[in-house]
Amino acid sequence: MTRIAAVRCAFPPHRYPQSELTDMAARVCLPENADRRLLDRLHRNARVDYRNLALPIEQYEKLNGFGAANDAFVSVAVDLGLESVKAALDAAELEPTDVDMIMFTSVTGIAAPSVDARLAAALGLRPDVKRVPVFGLGCVAGAAGIARIHDYLRGWPDHVAVLLSVELCSLTVQRGDSSPANLVAGALFGDGAAAVVACGAGRGAAGPTVVASRSHLYPGSEHVMGWQVGDTGFRVMLDASVPAVVRRYLADDVHGFLAEHGVTAGEVTAWVCHPGGPKVLEAVSDVLGLPADALDVTWRSLAANGNLSSSSVLHVLGDTLATRPPEPGTWGLIIAMGPGFCSELVLIRW
Repeated sequence: MTRIAAVRCAFPPHRYPQSELTDMAARVCLPENADRRLLDRLHRNARVDYRNLALPIEQYEKLNGFGAANDAFVSVAVDLGLESVKAALDAAELEPTDVDMIMFTSVTGIAAPSVDARLAAALGLRPDVKRVPVFGLGCVAGAAGIARIHDYLRGWPDHVAVLLSVELCSLTVQRGDSSPANLVAGALFGDGAAAVVACGAGRGAAGPTVVASRSHLYPGSEHVMGWQVGDTGFRVMLDASVPAVVRRYLADDVHGFLAEHGVTAGEVTAWVCHPGGPKVLEAVSDVLGLPADALDVTWRSLAANGNLSSSSVLHVLGDTLATRPPEPGTWGLIIAMGPGFCSELVLIRW
């Protein structure tokens, strides 16, 4: 089985309370002297206390155009990628030259050469390292990334794989756009990175094992979440029906997937769930009938950092390992959802 040998996270140094970010959103997104009651309500209801930003807060009002935002993305993504991957390799007691494959995922900026290529030499990765840059999975990519490196390591059991996620959501917020979707995104999403080091069965590493995964695309839901790409960059699509889609599909997916492996929901000791927002988390808890404290780690992550898109579920995984490790031999389930609309489930054993 694939072993998750280490998870480490990184944040840009610019950290602000939600109240400052609310004021910034009013200046950047609303017309001058506009009524800001909707914006204030959305920021209060997001249940986010603090977030980190890729840039100092005062630079966002001067950040003009997609090119400038994407240049900032590339620069900051490389720095955070170096920090998180180095820390994860150190925690796994591995060297950069041990890495056989690196998968990089983001949905908040683009680069060619990709970010993984730009940091390979600085990290000290081998010239023959296999690289898999992934764009477009959005919030689901943290869980999907673990699933796909597991697929790789099943074929190459003596190899080491790294998953790197960097999401700089603040760089995508649209100036002068007072649409509800843009205001919700500005209330909820933050910036950060996470790296996972995983080892194939032949490496004999410690850590929880990845047992299986399941992907599911939901019909007729392409409009629910994603980007509209235009002259000003990535304009968010975020439909109010997201929680309803979760309520309609997730329970059958989860219970069916667990049953295939002889596991019941009552046997899951850790629910590693992406913090998609309060209404989404409430929907997950309701349809799965979870105990009141089952998603505590996820709720704390949302409050401390906001929704970090693909990085968030990896932060929740790292926090679970660090602060609330389940009993060895028990079951865990990683859950994330994203554009498509889709879900990814990863069954792990502690």
